[in-house]
Amino acid sequence: MRLLVVEDEARLATALQRGLQGEGFAVDVAADGPTGLEMARHGGYDAMILDVMLPGLSGYRVVRQLRAEEHWLPVLMLSAKDGEYDQADGLDCGADDYLTKPFSYVVLLARLRALLRRGAPQRPTVLTVGTLCLDPAERRVTLDSAEITLTAREFALLEYLMRRAGEVVSKTELLDHVWDASIETAPNAVEVYVGYLRRKLGRDVLETVRGAGYRLSA
Repeated sequence: MRLLVVEDEARLATALQRGLQGEGFAVDVAADGPTGLEMARHGGYDAMILDVMLPGLSGYRVVRQLRAEEHWLPVLMLSAKDGEYDQADGLDCGADDYLTKPFSYVVLLARLRALLRRGAPQRPTVLTVGTLCLDPAERRVTLDSAEITLTAREFALLEYLMRRAGEVVSKTELLDHVWDASIETAPNAVEVYVGYLRRKLGRDVLETVRGAGYRLSA
């Protein structure tokens, strides 16, 4: 198994390289974002350990660029930024896992092995159905390349429907997954927001399946 470690802190990079080599991995190291990106593109690695704060190009931008190029190399992101929003940003950018510094080497190794077991199936970070595109990380929606402005609730509803594109999704399922279960919601809330989406996206995009729910079509 070939691994790429992208880390600008020399002592940590060396320690990771030696430790992982001791586990039987072949390990290359890059000390900045641009170099790491180029090596990830062309090195044929099985996984990458990627720091967030890097010279030249942040880890967020590295993984986002890889995913934009449809490169699905498994990425374990390392960062001293331990806030929940920081971790969410890393995962939304396309990383497969996120580990905060300081970290347990035993835990890092276990998470790395889990990534390698899963392999690198295609996992696009931007959802696409026909000419409708939704980017969860940037909170952007475009239709025929034109940007569509949505409220937070409209965005969440559309994202869920796009993840289930082609399937019939019931009103109950949408209420359970898009609305806050701790807050009482009017039964017609789904109908109201489906109406909002249709006005912005066109009536043909969202199909009503009588007695069953809604289906997002291409």
